[in-house]
Amino acid sequence: MISPIFICHGGPTLVVENNEYTAYLKDLGKKLTPKAVVIFTAHWETEVTEISSIEGTYDMIYDFSGFPKELYSIKYPAKGSKEVAFQLQSMLRNKGIESRLDESRGMDHGAWDVLYLMFPNADIPVVQISLNPQLPMEKQYEIGRAIMELGKEDILIVGSGSTVHNLATIDWNSEKAEEWAQEFDRWLIEKVEGNDIEGLFNYRQLAPFAKRAVPTEEHIVPLFIAMGSGNSDKPKLLHQSYAYGTLSYICFEF
Repeated sequence: MISPIFICHGGPTLVVENNEYTAYLKDLGKKLTPKAVVIFTAHWETEVTEISSIEGTYDMIYDFSGFPKELYSIKYPAKGSKEVAFQLQSMLRNKGIESRLDESRGMDHGAWDVLYLMFPNADIPVVQISLNPQLPMEKQYEIGRAIMELGKEDILIVGSGSTVHNLATIDWNSEKAEEWAQEFDRWLIEKVEGNDIEGLFNYRQLAPFAKRAVPTEEHIVPLFIAMGSGNSDKPKLLHQSYAYGTLSYICFEF
């Protein structure tokens, strides 16, 4: 049995940084031995859920610009798994959720950024899944519920996104977290640990600084999917730190 997790994937530079958060992700990976990883990435948006279905090695997607050259030479040669992809599609179909298989897309930095740190040997099959940020959070949660049995097969479900993710507020020189960002996260953590699902569904109306923390919802959606896939009634905050003033590094276990 392996519990699903939500991870903030940060910026592309995360893979070459040496800080409290990168050290935590490396340590977390050493404690996990999944048969496969299923990762919902905020960097793959589609109207209908799409599931990567390849057997070979993923191509790399460097979906960012203006960063140091070394980042564009990062390689994470993980392989896919058609078997797990077919299983996922069947589980979603059984719950009335439409999905499609994708046999060509590479791996984006929403996925390889964290997997590179957690599982550096790239020896665990990875299946990426897209998301549709236009769906209400109740529907995102239901996607997670549809695949919650994967944990019993030692398949790790990862929601890769962010809580506070407003690029317009980032200060690349700041070493102190802004109070408003921390206040939003404190509310979120309290609701997650208290299993207040209804409150979380309505976070836009209830959480302080919600619109500032989450100007667009694609990065917070993986949190709701991971939460839905959990088997525990006591979710755990695994890590919390910040970078560049407002970029949140939070990990939950469900």
